[in-house]
Amino acid sequence: MRIFSGIQPTGAKHIGNYSGGFRQYAAMQEQGDAVFCIVDLHSITVDYDPADLHDRTLDLAALLFATGLDPQRSTVFAQSHVTAHAEAAWLLSASTSYGQLGRMTQFKEKGDRQEVVTAGLFTYPILMAGDILLYQTDIVPIGDDQRQHLELSRDIAERFNARFGETFKVPEGVYPEVGARIMDLQEPTRKMSTTGGTAQGTLLMLDPPD
Repeated sequence: MRIFSGIQPTGAKHIGNYSGGFRQYAAMQEQGDAVFCIVDLHSITVDYDPADLHDRTLDLAALLFATGLDPQRSTVFAQSHVTAHAEAAWLLSASTSYGQLGRMTQFKEKGDRQEVVTAGLFTYPILMAGDILLYQTDIVPIGDDQRQHLELSRDIAERFNARFGETFKVPEGVYPEVGARIMDLQEPTRKMSTTGGTAQGTLLMLDPPD
């Protein structure tokens, strides 16, 4: 069984990331051929500093290993080091409709916070589909906030297969039974986030114990 998931290096990681991501990654690497990707190309869809993104990518790799990923049992790499991810996104964009992308909730939420809304922010769910489908993925461990993007990946795979023959596996999502979506501790109607939540209501993984 092939297991794949990716995580962005932007933003300090909080307990929502741990519950929906890190914790699942460490547990599922025991269940099959596990591949985990630091999706740094996703992070350039909004304003960023290249040197800071480089440092955050290395910091995230360290955090993945510190929370239980074993490089002897899992493949861990940076997305930008494998050019096939960007190539797959371009090919799959021809099997994705404008209407599907326009319905993505995260695009609307992130776009509202940006002074300049890039085309990359609109199309990055296709890049995510490429990330997953490239590895003939069976299982994708993710948090509930990524459910819509995984469903799009499944739709793209099915459309591509119907048009060109059986090419991609249609992946299944695995969501935590508890903690699939952690809400802001100050404003529980909002998701916990370092960009869209409150500073007081976001509990970071690297916060001091007190």
